[in-house]
Amino acid sequence: AGTLRPYQARGYSWMKFLQQWGLGACLADDMGLGKTVQTLAWVQRAWHANGQRPFLLICPTSVVGNWQKEAERFTPDLPVLIHHGTARRKGAAFAKEAKKHALVVSSYALLHRDFHLFENITWAGVILDEAQNIKNPETKQSKAARALKTDGRVALTGTPVENNVGDLWSIMEFLNPGLLGTRNQFRERYFIPIQATRDESAVQRLKRITGPFILRREKTDKTIIS
Repeated sequence: AGTLRPYQARGYSWMKFLQQWGLGACLADDMGLGKTVQTLAWVQRAWHANGQRPFLLICPTSVVGNWQKEAERFTPDLPVLIHHGTARRKGAAFAKEAKKHALVVSSYALLHRDFHLFENITWAGVILDEAQNIKNPETKQSKAARALKTDGRVALTGTPVENNVGDLWSIMEFLNPGLLGTRNQFRERYFIPIQATRDESAVQRLKRITGPFILRREKTDKTIIS
């Protein structure tokens, strides 16, 4: 319901292209450029094209309601299940209900707590909104995200590198496991040279290897939006 702006159509097409090759995508547009609507377009296309299998979307608790409202606005024909609160479904009832919906929306707080429910479904895709929430790879929620069974992975964040270049390893390990090597290899090849010595060659190597999987657009870019 609505028309994607040209750069939004490109973002949606890019996510769809990477998924068909089994590759994860980090959509890193500035806030306000429409990461939500691009993602909903991707989910809607897959829901109708690929046998109506559910997607799992994990987001901060504060934006669960926003995703529900945006789905009602832009993709009103998509069945959306909110898995949140004390009345949420458990056990076999959850699996049965989830498979009836295009999108199951839950929170980072429940990703680990209800992992025993999520792990029993092979999702059409797993979407992490505000993916900087998994920047620490050792947290329970980061480990749970990496362990989910899915045919496609998308990370949404306006800040793919929030504090230091080390934030990128955990997000990329969720999206495309092994792309940046082990955590120790990443530290030796990229983190220490970039953070400690400002090694420009290391910066360029990291950009080349991650560039195909990160789509970053900024509000200041006049070719994107006036």
